[in-house]
Amino acid sequence: MKFILGRKLNMTQIFKDNGDVVPVTVVEAGPCQITQVKNLATDGYLGVQVGFGHKNRLFKSLLGHLKSLPKFKYLREFRLKEEQLVTVGQTITVAAFAEGESVRLTGVSKGKGFQGVVKRHHFSGSLATHGHKDQLRMPGSIGSTGPQRVFKGVRMAGRMGNDTMTYNLEIVKIDTANNLLYVKGAVPGARNGLILIQNQGELKEIAPVEEVILEEQVVEAPVEEVRAEEVKEEISTRSGSASGGKEEGAGLDESRRAAPVQQAEAEVKTEEAK
Repeated sequence: MKFILGRKLNMTQIFKDNGDVVPVTVVEAGPCQITQVKNLATDGYLGVQVGFGHKNRLFKSLLGHLKSLPKFKYLREFRLKEEQLVTVGQTITVAAFAEGESVRLTGVSKGKGFQGVVKRHHFSGSLATHGHKDQLRMPGSIGSTGPQRVFKGVRMAGRMGNDTMTYNLEIVKIDTANNLLYVKGAVPGARNGLILIQNQGELKEIAPVEEVILEEQVVEAPVEEVRAEEVKEEISTRSGSASGGKEEGAGLDESRRAAPVQQAEAEVKTEEAK
């Protein structure tokens, strides 16, 4: 037996190769993980518990139940007729199903609240003629004479919708990249409602993907050995060039300072000669 949990998205249509249009419901199915395997020895029956969705905060009881598994939003159980080779932590995807096969879908229909007999049981109502004032949508008499009680199962007004519905529908298309199932026809429930999908067949086992972390290899560049003598020679040449530059700079400064003094002395001598 193969099974998976899904989420109803929306309805659309698909065109076949011959031009026929098929109304379909898009269901986001999986990926799911098996959270518990029940057997006859401990639980008294055969079953598999499956987790789907993500939730940030959970009760401590659920955290202890899931242990090393992710925090699932939904936990649902599927009964098995015979033992299967399934393990806790095993991943289930849409790849377990095939196009064209019929699957059993279970969902909760939309809740419509308290409704009358016309909407709930499709009563035709009374005639819109004389003598039927305010009686157009009334249920009418329920035959209270005789036993003086209401029989069980009498169609009357009451709560409508929010019921568990099951249908056998055909898979038209499978999108394994986006985990989508295109199912022919309508699926019970509102958008984002939980859908249980199951069918007879072998459940394909998908091994969990292991994350491989590649270590960066640091390549060290070869360091050239420099002789101590060459280093000393370079230091001496640099120091000599620096000292020579300082001496030349000092001589230029002295000549610049002496130039105005010499010019003043020459002017004094010319005046004396006159």
